[in-house]
Amino acid sequence: MSAAFNNASQSTKLVVVAAAASVATAAILLGYQGSQRKQRTRSLKDDIKRSATAADIKAQAQAANSQSVSQAQATAAAPPHIDEKVEFDEELVLEQLARNIAFLGEEGVQKLRNSFVVVVGAGGIGSWAASMLIKSGVGKIRIIDYDQVSLPGLNQHATATRNDVGTPKAIAMKQAFRTIAPWVHVDAKVERLQGDSAAFLLSGNPDYVVDCIGDLSSKLDLLKYCFDNKIPVMSSMGAGAKADPSRVQICDISETFEDPLARAVRRRLKKLGVDTGIDVVFSSEKPYQAVPQPNSNISTSQHHSDDEKNGYSPLPNFPSGSALPVFGPLPAMFGMSMATFITCKIAGWPMDPLPNKNRTELYQRLHRDLKIQEEELAAKQGKTATDIPLDRRDVGYVIEEIFRGGKSGLSQCMDRIAVCRWKREEPLSLTNVVVLTQREMERHMALPVGADLEKVYGKEAVAFVEGLFREEEQICRLR
Repeated sequence: MSAAFNNASQSTKLVVVAAAASVATAAILLGYQGSQRKQRTRSLKDDIKRSATAADIKAQAQAANSQSVSQAQATAAAPPHIDEKVEFDEELVLEQLARNIAFLGEEGVQKLRNSFVVVVGAGGIGSWAASMLIKSGVGKIRIIDYDQVSLPGLNQHATATRNDVGTPKAIAMKQAFRTIAPWVHVDAKVERLQGDSAAFLLSGNPDYVVDCIGDLSSKLDLLKYCFDNKIPVMSSMGAGAKADPSRVQICDISETFEDPLARAVRRRLKKLGVDTGIDVVFSSEKPYQAVPQPNSNISTSQHHSDDEKNGYSPLPNFPSGSALPVFGPLPAMFGMSMATFITCKIAGWPMDPLPNKNRTELYQRLHRDLKIQEEELAAKQGKTATDIPLDRRDVGYVIEEIFRGGKSGLSQCMDRIAVCRWKREEPLSLTNVVVLTQREMERHMALPVGADLEKVYGKEAVAFVEGLFREEEQICRLR
């Protein structure tokens, strides 16, 4: 080998020497880069540990000295504070987000990193939504929740552990996020959002608000505030007493069905002037009639009681003060569905959820039939026919909300439904139009004006229908 090298030309020798030098240089550079990479990784881990330790100390202070919203408003001259950003190695940050970049593109992920999202409610749904949002690249997040981590709640929470029991949920999540994505701005607020605190807690021009609130009153306050102030918001409906993952869907609030919480939210929002324009995640599965379990969480029991006073119960005949059973994977699916939808919206990724149902043609047909009935009734009474006071959407509201998805008020059947005036001697209104089957409607329309309906249908049937009307009147008076 050495003899061959000695016999080679001078130019050949130079080429071989240069190649060997290049290989040696490359090896040195790669070794140096590997060493630097390991050093940056160690540095990042040290930063995470320091951040987590600092967060623990701050969390203890916050938990010991948490203030009410009114106190915070009195003492704070500025909007809620978002922690100062800690600098981290950008190369490692991009590596952690590499798969999101591959899917959403650099521009999409940059939009996420520049975004600010507020998550209200840090329980089973909110914790998963917030966790996936920061993992997807959201740069600033505010977590609002007044409650503490409980042992029974660990079956559905994204980040909480047994060590977090008794810690405010918002604080526990902030600590966990320090170890997941320490470069994210995390602002934890141990507060309960109510009407007078919405402006304060939702300040800072958020790109999106994630509503994962469990109690009805606060949920309505949040949704109405966001709607009025044109803040993009997505709301979670009820995940309790359900288990079928194939029924989880995303749609506009006006299109939800088979969800007691969604029904209550829809009806109350309608009274506030909000019919549509709020995206929600819900399950179309019928909630099973669960066996009530004692609820050791006094605050949650109180909220269920308050909701029932306002005409809402999570399940029919579900006793006040009982814990609604929640199967852990369902809240996680709700939260991750919300995070996916919002992430794509912010990043500009096209998404158009499939429609859940399209009953527009049904509403139009029944509205047309109702108008014909009213014209015929006016002609029999020698009156001039006028436009009826209900439009197509009102007919849809009667079917979906008052009569629970289109069940006959007399037989509870849903085959070939029709609508007509209940008491023909009284004016047509939302509380004087009934859903019946086609045959029942024909029989009802043949009755003389002013007929005694109890003699025709029985006291129990009439009481049921008029009970639905009284419920609607009560809802109209709530707000």
